[in-house]
Amino acid sequence: MSDVAVRVRGLWKRFGQQVAVGGVDLDLPSGKFVGLVGPNGAGKTTTLSMVTGLLRPDQGTVEIAGHDVWRDPVEVKSRIGVLPEGLRLFERLSGRELLAYSGRLRGLPGAEVDKRATQLLDVLDLAGAQHKLVVDYSTGMRKKIGLAAALLHNPQVLFLDEPFEGVDPVSAQTIRGVLERYTGSGATVVFSSHVMELVESLCDWVAVMAAGRIRATGTLAEVRAEHPTLQAAFLELVGARGRDAASDLDWLGGGAAR
Repeated sequence: MSDVAVRVRGLWKRFGQQVAVGGVDLDLPSGKFVGLVGPNGAGKTTTLSMVTGLLRPDQGTVEIAGHDVWRDPVEVKSRIGVLPEGLRLFERLSGRELLAYSGRLRGLPGAEVDKRATQLLDVLDLAGAQHKLVVDYSTGMRKKIGLAAALLHNPQVLFLDEPFEGVDPVSAQTIRGVLERYTGSGATVVFSSHVMELVESLCDWVAVMAAGRIRATGTLAEVRAEHPTLQAAFLELVGARGRDAASDLDWLGGGAAR
C-alpha cells in the first residue's frame, strides 16, 4: 500500500460568489488517524464531500489508494467507508436489517454479512437494540449503526464528518475504541472536527483549514510547533483575535432586567 492514502490537488468549489474551498492540496498518510480541523464554515464538510465523491468539484483531482474518485468511482467506493454529517439512514429498517442491506449492496455474501453484522453490533453495544427500528435510535445509537454500516465491507480509508457531535460519553468511548482498533490494523481514518482536545487525543496527523484553504499540515508535534497545545496553535493559524468578545457586554448578568 502506498504511504499516501488520499492525494488532493487544486480542489476548488464555489457556491455562487462564495468560495467554499479555494485550491486545496493535501497528501493524507496511510495507516494514520488523520484530523481535518477548522472553525465552523472553514470548508471541511465541503472538502470531505468532494473527496468522497458526494459533491463534484469545480476544479481539481482526488485520488484514493491510487484511484481517481471521479474517473474510477466504483473502484474508489469499494475502498472507502463514509459517515457523513447530518447522517440519513433507512429509518424503517431495524439496525440489523440496515447492516444486512448495506452488506448486500456492497456485494458481500449473505453469511459473511450476518457474521460481520453480529460482531459489529456486539462491539458497538447495539446487540440489545438490533431489532429496534432505526427511527427509534438515539443520536449516539444512530452514529454507531452508521459507523457499523461504513465499516462492514472493511474499507481501506474511513471518512468521518464530526463523528462525536451530539454523542454521549459512553457511546463516544465505544466509537473511539473501534476506530483505534481499526487504525491499529493499518487502515486510515480521516475525520473532521472543530474540537481540538478531541483531535489532540486521537490523531497522529492533522491538517488545519480556515476560509476554504489549508493553513498547516503535519504531525501533531509539527503543527503544534512551539505552542503548548493544538488549540493554541490552531487559534494562531486561523487568525483568531485575542480580544475579549464579552468586554462590550457590561450590561449582561446580575439577574435583573434593565
